[in-house]
Amino acid sequence: MVASDRSMKSYMTKLVEASPSPSPTGKVLLPWLVGVALFMESLDTTILNTAVPAIAAALEVSPLSMKAVLASYTLSLAIFIPISGWMADRFGTRKVFASAIGLFTRGSCLCGISSNIHSLVAFRVLQGCGGAMMVPVGRLTLVRTFAKSELIRAMSFVSIPALVAPMLGPIAGGLIVGYLHWRFIFFLNVPVGLLGLFLVYLHMPNYREERTNPLDIVGLILFGSGIALLSYVLEIFGEHTLSAREISGLLVLSLALLAGYGLNAKETRSPLLQLSLLKIRTFRVAVSGSFFTRIGIGGVPFLLPLLYQLGLGFTPIQSGLLIMPQAVGALGVKAVMRTVLRVFGYRGVLICNTAIIGVLLLAFAQIGTHTPIWIIVLLAFGYGWFTSLQYTSMNTLVYADTAEEQASSASSIASTMQQMSISFGVAGAGLTTSFFMSNTHAPNQVEVIHGIHDAFLVLGALTIVSTVVFSGLHVDDGNDVSQQKVVHHGG
Repeated sequence: MVASDRSMKSYMTKLVEASPSPSPTGKVLLPWLVGVALFMESLDTTILNTAVPAIAAALEVSPLSMKAVLASYTLSLAIFIPISGWMADRFGTRKVFASAIGLFTRGSCLCGISSNIHSLVAFRVLQGCGGAMMVPVGRLTLVRTFAKSELIRAMSFVSIPALVAPMLGPIAGGLIVGYLHWRFIFFLNVPVGLLGLFLVYLHMPNYREERTNPLDIVGLILFGSGIALLSYVLEIFGEHTLSAREISGLLVLSLALLAGYGLNAKETRSPLLQLSLLKIRTFRVAVSGSFFTRIGIGGVPFLLPLLYQLGLGFTPIQSGLLIMPQAVGALGVKAVMRTVLRVFGYRGVLICNTAIIGVLLLAFAQIGTHTPIWIIVLLAFGYGWFTSLQYTSMNTLVYADTAEEQASSASSIASTMQQMSISFGVAGAGLTTSFFMSNTHAPNQVEVIHGIHDAFLVLGALTIVSTVVFSGLHVDDGNDVSQQKVVHHGG
């Protein structure tokens, strides 16, 4: 224990020598600063989800084809997030965070001037390159600044700006589509990005390593190409543009690339992603449980606007208003989140909460043309409440038993798996919906509702099944974070 404390103190001294710890004011503002980055990402995504039908019509493509615009961004995050920890250790958290905001803002401008879906997808990838550095580097800075007992509160403050964005996003998306032009959706990121850059240079500490290992280029190529190809297979399979033999070949190739990365990671002294962290039970369960849960949840922001606008005939503004209660519910849970985790522990919360989210997804499959508005609003509020609790619980459990020197690798792995699952969730939602539609290019109202309902049933069932992963937790796992009081037997 003494040796461990000395190692921790030595490691933190090395970080402090690189850049002084934030001032008391800076420490208070740091979660909000990271929240600005999350605000940009969340606002961009929620506005875009609401405007999917309008953008599809403007670019003369089918609405289901727009999943490429959504999935390409999250896929780009999954490819480039693995190097975020190395970049932060090598160049410093402040420099990398500022560069990421600048890249994201530039990508947004280019998306706003896109003339076809191909250029829009390409510039969304550029946005993803910036977003890949923002969130994991921001979380890494928080983990190195706050004690584990303060992490839930810090993460909760971080998520507040990101939860305000979904409240503003659907309404803003509806207003922009209804009264302005869809291109303004991307131009909104410019003033937010400039504000973020200003705050970064004022309050962001520049933690970095004195020495960093060489970047695992081979691992980056193997992992990135494998994940990109796997997501591409899901998208192409949903549109049925390739034969079964061609799809099978691409699937085998993607899995071979990922298997190659696994072998390379075992033989490399400093692999891109330190898979040895998966030997830590809480980390392994948090990452794997988050992956399977987010596959189910990840497709919801894509499906709901389609259900409300194409299936039920609501306007973009009305659709945004129906999605807005999710953010209200997510904000409401913040007041009791620490108490819930302290009383029930991570195991109890994650098992029960995941099952509840799955049931809510099944309930969305019952929404039809005759469903009262108040029921839709109530479902949206409950969904936002429980998903917010789920996200914070999974995100903080990742760091429950990881050492300080493992923080950057843990952040990279967790963020990579999260974005992979979201990308797969969007692609899977589009795939499932198109599978149940007989006519994907010009579906009628009944076909749209039926296809989306079946997709929600599949996602809900998958989410409920994912509770099995969280059963691998022990009752007292994560106590250092949640500060739960339990009785230990046998030492």
